Amino acid sequence: MKLLEPLDINGMVLPNRIAVPAMVTRLSGEDGYVNDDIIDRYRRYAEGEVGLIVVEAMAIHGSKSGPLLRISDDSFIPGHRKLTEAVHGASDSKVVPQIIHFMKVARSGWRQKIEDLSTEQIEAIIADFGAAAARAREAGYDGVELHSAHAYTLSSFLSRRNSRKDAFSGKTLEGRLHMFGRVMAEVRRHVGHDFPVGIRFLAEEAIKDGYTVDEARLIALRMAQAGVDYISLSVGGKFEDAQPREGHPLYPYTGYSGDRCMPGNWYPALPHAHLAATIKQFINAKGHDVPVISVGKISDPDDAEQLLQDGKADIIGMARQLLADPDWPLKVRQSRQDAIVHCIYCNVCKQLDENFKEVHCFLWPKGARQAPADDPSRPLPVWPDGHGDLTATIAEGQIQLAWPKVPGVVGYDVYRATDGEVAEVVEAVKSSKYTDRTVLGGLHYDYFVRPFDASGTAGPPSRQVSVEMPMPEGLAAMLEAADA
Repeated sequence: MKLLEPLDINGMVLPNRIAVPAMVTRLSGEDGYVNDDIIDRYRRYAEGEVGLIVVEAMAIHGSKSGPLLRISDDSFIPGHRKLTEAVHGASDSKVVPQIIHFMKVARSGWRQKIEDLSTEQIEAIIADFGAAAARAREAGYDGVELHSAHAYTLSSFLSRRNSRKDAFSGKTLEGRLHMFGRVMAEVRRHVGHDFPVGIRFLAEEAIKDGYTVDEARLIALRMAQAGVDYISLSVGGKFEDAQPREGHPLYPYTGYSGDRCMPGNWYPALPHAHLAATIKQFINAKGHDVPVISVGKISDPDDAEQLLQDGKADIIGMARQLLADPDWPLKVRQSRQDAIVHCIYCNVCKQLDENFKEVHCFLWPKGARQAPADDPSRPLPVWPDGHGDLTATIAEGQIQLAWPKVPGVVGYDVYRATDGEVAEVVEAVKSSKYTDRTVLGGLHYDYFVRPFDASGTAGPPSRQVSVEMPMPEGLAAMLEAADA
């Protein structure tokens, strides 16, 4: 299985092709220091055998931004060293920090833009990136990732919305890439060429007048030419279309570009896979074999494997799925796919981040700060009636499901198959009922439910129910009249 094959990235040998991209936890305090909760979160990924662990974005400067990790001076190094030692002590997982510079934002809605930066301020940012990368190496990280995505400083220089008119001018692609080139050179000056340096940037800005994959592939080519060791791709997450809330600073994931960045349950699986494939194909054709990380609602092991087999990605990134179940790689290796706790893309984690609250998963047991431990020996949950008497009722264009409660479980996976297709999880719920509001008249639906406990261990499926969804009454009459 290619998904479980090792990959050498400039001497950093990943044990498999599975990565957890940077995902803010809000577990650090306002001081930005690594604490035990932070260490437990990333150790948990290592225990689950995630190949590449990218630690949440950490500031290279001192601007305030609520509970956010920092690596802005040497006082932060000991805490980061404890984190890397915990990860390396748990498994062969590799761990890199994502280092970030961000602009100032205010509750009034004002935000600083790159056009406001003086030449001296830009030079200071460049120097801060180099110094932070050096601290990452000293702390025992296996590499470092530069954050050039979403609403943050490096990404704003790359944007087609960049309106500077100097050497960093937005009028030309070379001008937009100039800041990246300066930062990359400074980072290499501090860490050398034997330390892996990755970058995360946008395959598509997903805003009005933003760049698309046509330019993203050229940006990726320049990054490969400049010697980055891997490219991690994302989409959207910009300030330009963020929805303002009175009394709150702008949050760059509230507009359409934010939906694209963290596609919710109404998006299809793999909505961005074609973007990574296009970029990878382009840079490979130009003679560069820099590994490309593909992300975006990739949670099914078969889908992940197929992307690798088809040459559409080199590494599979899963943030929300691995938050829900950090043991995903372990369960795949042990052929225990049925035990995977499936992310339902409800984006509760996103909402917690937006409100500067600790980021947990909706599917975890109530009050848990970390994902529950995997325990394959735990007895399977069983239906009290022996078979799970699932019932389905049609009401007002919806299908209402109900089933008996199972003692000791934390939730239920609801599976649906449409017109004989393969059944897939459409929702995970904590109560013993579910209403499916996305059904269409004239189609056939089959449902079953599986209970799961706090470790994610799933019990046997309930009995299956089948529903022939009738056409709406008025539409049926119109169709009959048309046939007559």
